[in-house]
Amino acid sequence: MRFETAYSLANHNTFGLSSQAEYAVWLETDDDVAQFCAFAADRALDSFILGGGSNVVLRPFVAGAVGLMMSKGRAISDSGERSVFVTAKAGEDWSDFVSWTIRSGVSGLENLAGIPGTVGAAPLQNIGAYGMELADRFHSLTAYDRIDRCKVSLTREQCQFTYRNSMLKESGRFIVLDVTFALPRRWQPVLTYQGLKDEPALTDAAAVMERVLSLRAGKLPDWRLLGNAGSFFHNPVVPPDVANKIDGAPRYLQPDGQVKLSAGWLIDACGLKGMRIGGASVYDSHALVLVNRGNASYDDVAAVAAAVTDHVARRFGVTLVQEPRTV
Repeated sequence: MRFETAYSLANHNTFGLSSQAEYAVWLETDDDVAQFCAFAADRALDSFILGGGSNVVLRPFVAGAVGLMMSKGRAISDSGERSVFVTAKAGEDWSDFVSWTIRSGVSGLENLAGIPGTVGAAPLQNIGAYGMELADRFHSLTAYDRIDRCKVSLTREQCQFTYRNSMLKESGRFIVLDVTFALPRRWQPVLTYQGLKDEPALTDAAAVMERVLSLRAGKLPDWRLLGNAGSFFHNPVVPPDVANKIDGAPRYLQPDGQVKLSAGWLIDACGLKGMRIGGASVYDSHALVLVNRGNASYDDVAAVAAAVTDHVARRFGVTLVQEPRTV
């Protein structure tokens, strides 16, 4: 197991923030993960797993041990009657993995194309986009149990997926080692999203994937050119009486009677696009995204996030919740 002290994490987060780990540990195998947990426990260190760094806001110094998930491997199994099972190791790049499944003739993940990050991080957040959530295609995963210090297999029910959340994220007990997806043998496109359902040419998974990638490119900045962590706030779910007080806001009735609002619309309605503090700002083209203009610090990002939250709360009485994790 390889590790370094005082290791720069600047190239391990899509926000491009300067950060240093007290210890950085490379996790290339399942055994490395077990050794990493023992390494942290023996030294009484806090520990954190970092995949692609696409859903984190890193402080200048991360105390403890940071495990850099680097495991690779993917495989297709034809053992299911209704599904094709596809498994990938936690360190695989999510976007590359989705493209690989389509090239391999296996459809079903195309709506989730282009999302930055790793396969191992995807179920923690229950990533979702363009009418689909990871939970819709999830079968099971293998994880390392930090408490019992052993490998375990977890089903969809055990992961307790909810909107952009899961038991995995809430508990912090499990480190994902690999994920298995059940993809339909009889594929049907999922075209419920507004930008997809009016496209008659989307008759195969590759075409859907290309359309999704085009939509993403038109809405979200490329983190390689303009550092960001994607959507910075959850879409708030509020009681109907709160939603009814906000004229013109897009609203989506939930099964429990609550109403989901568009966080991006609320921020835009406050006139906050382009608002800048130091090197961080609200993205000019999409109010839900905070960006690094090239020299942003953690404090800059935190200040912009706080200002956005305060403006929305004072105007609409709605509390926005940050989506990326602060470490």
